Amino acid sequence: MTSVSRRRFIGGGLAVAASALPGFAGERSAEPAKTAKFKRKIKLGVIGNGGRGSWIAKLFQKHGGYEMWAVADYFQEVADTCGDTLGVEKARRFSGLSGYRKLIESGVEAVAVETPPFFIPEHASAAVDAGLHVYMAKPVAADVPGALRIEAAGKLATQKQRCFLVDYQMPTDPINVEVVARIREGGLGKIAQVHTVGICNAFSDPAKTATIESRLRGLIWINDIALGCDYIGNFDIHAIDAAIWALGQRPVSAVGSSRIARPDAHGDSHGVCSVVYEYADGLVHNHFGQGLHNNNTGELSAAIHGTEANALINYWGKAYVRGGSKHYGGGAVENLYLAGAERNIARFYRDVTECRFANETCKRAVDGVLACVLGREAAARRVRLTMDELIRENKRLEVDLAGLKA
Repeated sequence: MTSVSRRRFIGGGLAVAASALPGFAGERSAEPAKTAKFKRKIKLGVIGNGGRGSWIAKLFQKHGGYEMWAVADYFQEVADTCGDTLGVEKARRFSGLSGYRKLIESGVEAVAVETPPFFIPEHASAAVDAGLHVYMAKPVAADVPGALRIEAAGKLATQKQRCFLVDYQMPTDPINVEVVARIREGGLGKIAQVHTVGICNAFSDPAKTATIESRLRGLIWINDIALGCDYIGNFDIHAIDAAIWALGQRPVSAVGSSRIARPDAHGDSHGVCSVVYEYADGLVHNHFGQGLHNNNTGELSAAIHGTEANALINYWGKAYVRGGSKHYGGGAVENLYLAGAERNIARFYRDVTECRFANETCKRAVDGVLACVLGREAAARRVRLTMDELIRENKRLEVDLAGLKA
């Protein structure tokens, strides 16, 4: 696999089902993946072996610095298919809701967590408690309690001298990195307004069955808020998180409106939203989100407008700083779905083997989830909601696991 097109990314096959932004904010270039000889291999277990999980597992194997030691998925056949591809011993292929615990106890040094967001706080926390390094997909949670649990797990990982990295791709791109560096150097003047966009195709949303087992396949869970954090939290979060990366702060309030617009919907996710965020300094941030099968081409972008210049951070297409003292013509952001994951996998290896335990990605990953949950709740309730109010509510989303294989 050498490239992933925009349409394939948003269309479901390798969609951003479970992909916050690595800590490249202070760097002027992001290292590309390199072929190298490694002093040692990290024993890795992959939790969640579906579309993206099996794909990213192959990238870990391709890197060369990892020993693919164990796999775990709710569905045994999925774990076996992934295990066959990676050459994992059958005795180290686990399934069921408790499969992740067996993987953690199998002798791994690190885990990659590629499960629906509802499960990530539990899986990541258990891995940290066991003394393992953790690589996570985004979003890292679906609600406030989950986000706060991830925050606590990240702090504990640093105390235990373990790595805790969240896989976002936009901040790994060298052009995006340069754009953000110039924004932070004051190249736009006083920042006045932000506009983020998240446009994707709707994900398959069939009728529900007696248990949620059927919702755990094929990214169907993105249509269920408690499992997937809604469309704003699962897809749009890339763009919202890019804004947080550039601004260095999370919003303090939100107001908006949202609805379910996809035909014959069975899940409760609102695929269409319009949210206005406000920051502590009064900065206005407009977000537009849409998940519909309407021949859209897809977009994930953050436009930052200042008093002297403007900038664009992008997943596809051109990123730049236009005008002002830090003008930068930029260039096209290319093949980021693949290249970003490869960079993050290489970074995780370096962090583990070189004992880098600052774990900068955790805070922004948590801020990104909280911002998306704030926007989701404000838009669904059609009220102005503050971040303080949201955190005080600490509303836990429940998923009915009855009837599932333990």
